[in-house]
Amino acid sequence: MAEMKAGRAQTVRGRVGALLALLLCAALQAGCVGLAEHRKLAYEVDRLRSGGVGGSGAAAELRADIEALREKVARLEGRVEMSEHNSENALREAQSARQAMQGQGGASAGGAPKAAQGGRPSRELRAYREAYDAWLQDEHKKCIDRFSKFLRKYPNSPYGDDASYWFADCHYKRGDFQNAVLRFDDVVNRYPRSDRAPEALFRQGEALLELGHGSAAQRAFQRVRDEYPESEHARSAAQQLDLLGSG
Repeated sequence: MAEMKAGRAQTVRGRVGALLALLLCAALQAGCVGLAEHRKLAYEVDRLRSGGVGGSGAAAELRADIEALREKVARLEGRVEMSEHNSENALREAQSARQAMQGQGGASAGGAPKAAQGGRPSRELRAYREAYDAWLQDEHKKCIDRFSKFLRKYPNSPYGDDASYWFADCHYKRGDFQNAVLRFDDVVNRYPRSDRAPEALFRQGEALLELGHGSAAQRAFQRVRDEYPESEHARSAAQQLDLLGSG
């Protein structure tokens, strides 16, 4: 039995490796990865992810392979991943700074923060506003470009969780549900204590439904219900689970 599980894990890892080789070959020949090829690769990754492999060790190895391929796809598309916060303290300080600004009337109801009364907005704040304005105007490409630049330039910004959420939402609105899933995942993983986390996890479930991945969507909604039971999205997640027949 152990040999069979190991064989299955080796087979799946081999397929992941072959997929990665195809990706690298396409990048070398064409200089970039086309949208159709990317979607094909992303679909294969998701299929491998949902297929499962026997044994916890094999599953962990497969997860590592998939994550490595995921990063390769993002880099070959020319999208640079946001820098992670170096520590939980850094995240806590960033969120405290945002809360302090909100306490001074620093955030508007729509999501775009305001400058302190009588003061000029910083370059960071202006960059955030410009990206958010593109989101408001449904200028999806500009929204994605501006939030991508903002997150690279200000990885520890107190607006990081909001910026990451709008960045993901721009992909969703554009109909790029595969990247929306990945970007909403970034919000949840990097800002798990933010009030954006349950919302992003719920939206990830919606994007997975758009892609036809019902089982993965169920898992996302279950996480909202189980990990963020006090959030306003927990009830919506429970309703989605009822509709999907897994409540």
